[in-house]
Amino acid sequence: MPIKVYDKLPATRELRNENVFVMTEKRALRQEIRPLKLLLLNIMPTKIVTETQIMRLLSNTPLQVEIDLLRMKTHVSKNTSDEHLQEFYKVFDEVKNYKYDGMIITGAPVEKLDFESVDYWDELKEIMEWTKHNVTSTLHICWGAQAGLKYHYNVPKYPLDKKMFGVFEHKVLKKKSKLLRGFDDTFYAPHSRHTEVRREDVEKVAELQILAESDVAGLYIVASKDRKNIFVTGHSEYDADTLHKEYVRDLEAGLPIEVPVNYYPGDNYKKPPMVTWRAHANLLFSNWLNYYVYQTTPYDLNDIK
Repeated sequence: MPIKVYDKLPATRELRNENVFVMTEKRALRQEIRPLKLLLLNIMPTKIVTETQIMRLLSNTPLQVEIDLLRMKTHVSKNTSDEHLQEFYKVFDEVKNYKYDGMIITGAPVEKLDFESVDYWDELKEIMEWTKHNVTSTLHICWGAQAGLKYHYNVPKYPLDKKMFGVFEHKVLKKKSKLLRGFDDTFYAPHSRHTEVRREDVEKVAELQILAESDVAGLYIVASKDRKNIFVTGHSEYDADTLHKEYVRDLEAGLPIEVPVNYYPGDNYKKPPMVTWRAHANLLFSNWLNYYVYQTTPYDLNDIK
């Protein structure tokens, strides 16, 4: 997909090195087509890494996409330079009067905190309320999924006895779901979290459907029946070495961490990890973008209700 991003964004250089078709702003202006307008709320600490991961997955369809990057105004980032944030990111006040075809809300390493204890929780609630009438479909990832389920449907999260960490097998529950078209009956996806949402709580909400889950990792994909909200509890966007970096970081910090499940050959962290989730990650993002954004959004964004 020709993905339109800022020419100077670090992700642009990385994606071009991977032979991903990145469209410059100048070239996009010459095309007589309305690109899909996406808003990426990036609340991960390593923002440049996450930008690249998400944009890589959005670059696998023939659709033209234009992305605005959004950050939390009420939170000070410690891992991304202020220069980068000021040049490439907007805050909610700058976008709240616009409408978007789709939105992605990333995860964040705050799941051990109560939602109300997160310093930007009130701002995030305002944004999630705004999505109801200004975004065609919103894809929530990991903690973003837990936050969305809590805000929209009052689904709670629970602490785990130990971190859900590794690459887990999942099964498709709704084979006719457009979101899962092309999926194998079983597939793999990474998880890295200390909390969970539970099936019994989701089943109490008539507006929600469980589309995929794992016998070990639990719920994986939950969606509203109108597909306006998609919730993914894992990290299909992760690079091959993301779990490795988290594992080594925690080891060096002396934290109690087990070897990520189904990741290293022979569980030997000195061997290159096995990537078993890339194909289904691409399917997940391209299906969402095609069926629940492109095929659903009105041509005139002002018609979003």
